[in-house]
Amino acid sequence: MDANTNNIIPHLLTAQAGPFYELEKHILDHQVKIEIWFREKWQKLPHLFTSSVDLRNAGFKICAVDANLFPAGFNNLNPDFFPLCIQAAQSTLYDLYPKCMKVLIIPENHTRNPHYYQSVATLAEIIQKSGYEVRIGSMLPISKPQQIDLPDSKSLTLYPLQKIEGKLVSDDFVPCLIILNNDLSEGIPELLQDISQPIEPPPYLGWSYRSKTHHFVFYQEICREFSELINIDMWQIFPLFLDCGEIDFVQRDGIDCLVYKSEELIEKIQQKYNEYNIEHKPFVIIKADAGTYGMAVMSVRDPQDLRKLNRKQRTSMSVGKGGRTVNRVLIQEGVYTFETIGEEQSVAEPVVYMLGPHVVGGFYRVHKARSIDESLNAPGMHFEKLAFAECCNNPHNLNGSHLTQNQFYVYSVIARLALLACCKERANK
Repeated sequence: MDANTNNIIPHLLTAQAGPFYELEKHILDHQVKIEIWFREKWQKLPHLFTSSVDLRNAGFKICAVDANLFPAGFNNLNPDFFPLCIQAAQSTLYDLYPKCMKVLIIPENHTRNPHYYQSVATLAEIIQKSGYEVRIGSMLPISKPQQIDLPDSKSLTLYPLQKIEGKLVSDDFVPCLIILNNDLSEGIPELLQDISQPIEPPPYLGWSYRSKTHHFVFYQEICREFSELINIDMWQIFPLFLDCGEIDFVQRDGIDCLVYKSEELIEKIQQKYNEYNIEHKPFVIIKADAGTYGMAVMSVRDPQDLRKLNRKQRTSMSVGKGGRTVNRVLIQEGVYTFETIGEEQSVAEPVVYMLGPHVVGGFYRVHKARSIDESLNAPGMHFEKLAFAECCNNPHNLNGSHLTQNQFYVYSVIARLALLACCKERANK
């Protein structure tokens, strides 16, 4: 890792670092057992080609708080580690589809977000350099190829699509594999129904069907087994959560249940805080049960405040991506982030990217205007590239010169636990 990268490594507040370093050392001491366990798990579960996991590190606790199967930040990965991305893509695609030669990527229907298209272009470049013909096809109603200018002075071309005899094609380009980078929040379009080519991930894992509550049920199973494997308290790597059924924020239907369940969860968190002598005040995150882009998310310290939400707050919580109505939420234990970055000590949280079962990189999501108990996935955030690759694959015994490598190895372990939960989702559909 070069000097420039070292300069942007976030600082973990000293007051909270002790418990984290104890957990870190424990995980490092069991590294061989952990990697054997992961290999056994990957052999039993279907893989997913792309994924990213949001982590929160409170020192006394580190865990995954969200997992995305349609990541949109490939452009934020450190380009120095693209060879690792290419190797991971080659390995995963060959294992899944050994006869595949042509790959079609279907992006979101964004038309005004060049940074998103920069991510799509990066993913296409990784797959292309892995030895595949790649085309980017749009579900927008376009009749001819459309060029999109990118912030890095490059461009990509979106091609029109059509379905012919059960196959998705773009002119004379007939793909062997379709890779979705569209989370299908608004449902599965007719164009993708009854397609004979394989689609990764399967459309039924889009946000029109997928549930965060179900994901964390599987994540809980994985974390319980992993905790027993290395003899740790599962709470150190798992956010407690509760489900409250259907809710209508606009009409205030279900608010009583939301208040009651939030109070119940905060009480459970406080019990763990008391056990670990943690002086901070517990809080919960209430988020839409389906969807991404940081929409319909709020931090709550006093559940009674939920009865006082104004119209703007209720409207914000009732609408997700694409205008989809939010009628179910996940009540999740709030996990502090005690990582900061830069001269202004802005709060930060790690995001880990994977291709298949391989950790290929990551970055820090940073927000100068948000505090340690708020979601950082909000307008005003920015990203700092980090070379997770070397750190995740080459941890060292604890000493002053290798703390960063060890920290990132722990991140890679937690992220892969969340990915295993996603794979369980796929296996149980």
